[in-house]
Order: sequence, then C-alpha cells, then structure tokens
Amino acid sequence: MRRFGLFALVLLLWGGAAARDGFEDWVAATVLPPVLAETSVEVRDRDGRLLRGYTVEDGRWRFSVTLDQIDPKLVAMLIAYEDKRFWRHPGVDVRAVARAVWQALSHGRVVSGGSTLTMQVARLLEDSGTGALSGKLRQARLALALERRLTKREILTLYFTHAPYGGNLEGVRAATLGYFGKEPRRLTPAEAALLVALPQSPEGRRPDKRPARALAARDRVLARMRRFAVIDAETAAAARREPVPAARRDFPVLAAHLADRAREAAPFAPVHELTVDRAVQARLEGLAARAVQGKGDHLSIALVVADHATGEVLASVGSAGLGAAETRDGFVDMTRALRSPGSTLKPLVYALAFDRGLAHPQTLIDDSPVRFGPYVPQNFDGRFRGEVTVARALQMSLNIPVVRITEALGPAHLMAALRRSGAEPALQGGQPGLAIALGGLGLTLEDLVQLYAALARGGAARPLHWRQGAAAAPGADVTGAVAAWQVGQILSEIAPPPGAPRDWLAYKTGTSYGHRDAWALGYDGRHVAGVWLGRPDGTPVPGAFGGEIAAPVLFEAFQLLKPAPADLPPPPAATLLVRNADLPQPLRRFRARDGQYRSGASRLELAYPPDGAVLGGAEVTIKLRHGTPPFTLLVDGAPRVTATRDRVLPVMLPSAGFSRLSVIDGAGASVAATVRRP
Repeated sequence: MRRFGLFALVLLLWGGAAARDGFEDWVAATVLPPVLAETSVEVRDRDGRLLRGYTVEDGRWRFSVTLDQIDPKLVAMLIAYEDKRFWRHPGVDVRAVARAVWQALSHGRVVSGGSTLTMQVARLLEDSGTGALSGKLRQARLALALERRLTKREILTLYFTHAPYGGNLEGVRAATLGYFGKEPRRLTPAEAALLVALPQSPEGRRPDKRPARALAARDRVLARMRRFAVIDAETAAAARREPVPAARRDFPVLAAHLADRAREAAPFAPVHELTVDRAVQARLEGLAARAVQGKGDHLSIALVVADHATGEVLASVGSAGLGAAETRDGFVDMTRALRSPGSTLKPLVYALAFDRGLAHPQTLIDDSPVRFGPYVPQNFDGRFRGEVTVARALQMSLNIPVVRITEALGPAHLMAALRRSGAEPALQGGQPGLAIALGGLGLTLEDLVQLYAALARGGAARPLHWRQGAAAAPGADVTGAVAAWQVGQILSEIAPPPGAPRDWLAYKTGTSYGHRDAWALGYDGRHVAGVWLGRPDGTPVPGAFGGEIAAPVLFEAFQLLKPAPADLPPPPAATLLVRNADLPQPLRRFRARDGQYRSGASRLELAYPPDGAVLGGAEVTIKLRHGTPPFTLLVDGAPRVTATRDRVLPVMLPSAGFSRLSVIDGAGASVAATVRRP
C-alpha cells in the first residue's frame, strides 16, 4: 500500500511537471501581434515642443510615449484602479479571476472583471472584443506571453500608446493634447482621473460629447483613489470641483510649410527636430495673419527670422496660414518662391564698392539723368537730386547712383557676391545686366535673409539652417568687415516707420517693378529677419510699397522676438570715419573706373601681388605699372597710403586670413587683388 502511495505521488508530481512544461510550451508558442505600431510623425521645436503632428494611416492620432513622459500620479491611479497587483502577477491575476467568477455566481451577473492591464494590452494589440470567453482565453494566453518577453514598464508603455480615449484619439499623449492642450508630463488629479476612466468606455464618456457621463466616471475614479489613499480627501474634493473639458482642442499646426519640408527631406523619420522656437513662431504667425487682414483677397505674406550668429532659423512663416488656402493661396510657401528683390540688393552693391575702394559712405555721387547704351535707369519717383553722398543715396534708395556703381563693379561681380552669400539667384537670358541692381533677377526670401545675415556678421557668409544638428561651417566672405559695418551704419540711420521705435534695426525696404513684391529686411546685433508681401500668382498689388506695408511688419516682428534690440557692433579698427573733405582725393567724388582714361594714358595695372596670392608673411610690397599718379592704397577698404607717386608701396597686412588690396590712381582708375596670409 505504501508502495502504491509512493508511486501515485511520483506519478502526480510527474504529471504536474509535464502539465507545467506543457503549459510553458503552450505560452511560449504564442504568436505575438506586432508591438511596434505606427505612430504619428512629429515635428518639434528647439526645446522638444510639438510644432506639428501627422495622423497615422487610418486617420488616428497616436503619438509615441515613454513612461518618463507621463505624470507619475496617472500611472499610480491607473494601477490602483485597474490592476492593483500589476507589478506582482505574471500577466493573469488568479485572485482577481476567482473573485470575478465568485461574484458572478453569487449575483447572477458580472459584477467585476478579472482582466489585468497586461490582458487589456493584449486586447488592444489584437483589437479583440472583451465579452466572449474565447476572447478572454486568448487575451490571457497573450498576456502571459507578453509578460515573458517584455518588462512591466514596456507593457505599461504599450497601454499608454494604444488605449482609446474617444474619437480618433489613441494613446495618452493624443488624449492630453486633444483634451487639455498639453503634454502628459504634468497633470492635475482631475485630469489624471479622467484619463483613467475614458478607456473603459471611450465613446460613452467622451467629455466633448457626453460631459455628464465623463464627469460621473471621473468622480468615481477620484472616490476610489481617495479610498485607496492614492490621494487625500482635500485633493479629491478640489479635483471634483474642476470641470471636464467641454471641447476637443486642435492639434498644433505651427511652421506648417517648414514641417512639410522636413518630412519631404526625411520621409521615414518619426521625429523631426527643428531650430524653430515655438513661442516665436506662434507670435509671428499671428502677426502674419493680422498683417494681411482687411487688405483684400489673394494678398499673402512670408517671414523668416534667424540668429545670424549661429545661422539657426527661429521662425519661418510661409503664408498667412493654411486656413487661408483658398483666399490667399495659403498652401504656397512664399519663403522659397523666386521673386524680384527690388531695391533690397542695394546695400550689397554699396558694400562691394566700399570693399574695392570705389567709394566711401561720404563720397559724392551724381544723381542725374544717365544712359548706359539702351538702358536708361530712372529713380522711383522720377526726380533727380544732383550730387549726394553715397550714404544718402542708399538711405533714399536712389536708383541712378546704384546703377552707376554697378556699372563700375561689373554685374558679374554682384552675381558672384550673391552666390558667396549662399543665395541661388535665377537670371533669365544670358549675361547679367545692370538692371540686376534694381531687382532684375529672381531670389527667395530665404536667400535675402541669408544675404543680410552675412552683412550682419561683418561680411562673413554662414548658411542658414532649420534642422537641428545641420549647421554648416562659415563660408567665403561676401565683403570685408569694414564695408559690412559701413553699410549697417547707413541702414541703421534710416528713419523707422511711423510709430516704430528708433535705433532698433539696420534695415532696407524694396518694391519690385509693378508693385508685385513688397520687402523689408533688417538686423540688429544678434538677429536678422525678412518680410515679403504680395500675391503668389505674381499679379500687381496697387499701392503696395515695401516701406509702407512690409517695414511695419518687420519692426513688429523684432518687438515680438525680444523686448529690446541687440546693439550693432562697433566699427572695425581700420574704418575711415571722416568727412568728405578729409577723404583721399580719388574718393571725394565717384567717377566710373571702367578703363576709359585720357588720351595717351596707359591703364593702371597691379604687377604684384597677383589676385589670389598666398603670402609668406605680414609684409607685402605692392608694385604698380602704368596709371596716373598720385596713387591711393587701401587695405580692406581703409586707406593705408595716400597721395604718393611711388609705384612700389610696402604695406603690413592686419592679420592672418584674406585681405583685399585696392589701388586708385589720380585719374580715378582702380585695380584690386585678394591675397591670403597663412
């Protein structure tokens, strides 16, 4: 008998072990559904805040989330309410199942459920029902398998990613953004309790559709949390006084055009991190909408703001808003559209003239009728001022003086400088003509902001960038530091628009031919911005002047950017700050230096050093051939030798790097070379 009992015990143990092993094999053989679900593509600002999201393929909002991004009180409430032994059970809570069965038998109906959070995750992953016994068994098996392959934190993360919260909101981040307008990192007890209650009946308790049911369900959660000591009585009472949200909030759609560009550039990236500042972007989008309000249909606007020290784009507004798609072509990104820049290139023309020794801000230049072959430029108002200083010609935006200087520079040099700034000018036809100085080519707003950023940086180009981590190294110099400072000083003395603060910006406006484009670009010691207004289809906007409609927007944009401007830099040490009467003779009056001299005179030549030479030290000897003395030598736009008749001119270069050497003779002819000192 004892032998039989021992045999039975062994058989029982063996059977139990076999059953256990069979059960383990059964669980191990479970085919798991995909746990990596598609989540909404996110475009975030420089601080990780959501700028724009995109629904997943089935039109749902489902954002990725981690437990670290969720308020701990929501996690605590969920576990206390749904699955108190979550951290201890293996996926199925036998005690809870037994209790549910006993209550159902005792009451003749289902009183409580036995599903664990892991079983709920299993149901969400397979999108299976909750009522059928076969479905419950499948969920139990899948829950056991999930617990063997995932950590508890990973299972909770799956819950907070897939839980339904009503409508097309799936996951806790979609819910908090949709109902509360914020991320789930910090929640009130009332908000957390509502989020615990909603997944049990997401449509029946939607606060925007059925607020009374949502309120009652939330309060039941709060009562249980009070009973379980998750929150105290005072907190529960205060939470019950908090209303449930009456409507769903719109998901942010900020920097919409830039967000689309980011997606197009990296279509498989789940997250795009931009350099944009969300708060600045929102304020400037509001400014853009106000700026076109009441100004007729089809008028659009674009703004770009950047930190010219780093090249980071802080805000990019491509239109008055996607909501204005029909009336104002709001879907068109006008920051990238090729348009005529009007007078906005004049600062660059003058900076190049200063850099090459052709002019100084106090040089007198003739504003009178002139013809260049078939081309007869006119001032915008049709008037002539006679002799004015170059500084005044730029401040008044006179056309004839800038065309005279462009003719002396050569239009190809202006095009080359634009390309050095990072711009990509579009030119119809063949060779560039003099009209490019007045806007006879195509540039984008981004091109122009990049150009003005180079002027603000002392002439050094640095490509703008809007994707974090995509900063490019500074490029070639567009102009020398002295010339860039001189232009900035001139622009800073232009009177601001009526009502705008003085001494804020170095800025320039422009209006293209036929009033098709109104521009304003400006910078202070740290930031640069550009504004464009016009019609995307290129039709004229009667009466639209850059100074009248774009400049006020530019100044307001800077005021929305920061409370006070950053000071412009002081003049470089080599800057020549004198009156016209104290300038070297060749710089007192501008004369075209195009190689046409008095009969019998030979053209001035720079025999040494050649353009592009790399020198061995700081001292260089300039050697001249031909030309008419006296000669004036400038280094980076600053006179070093004046009124000399010598043709051999020793000079010390200021520092390592590139230097621009310019020589002007007594007849006004000039030659120049760029050299580099290691």
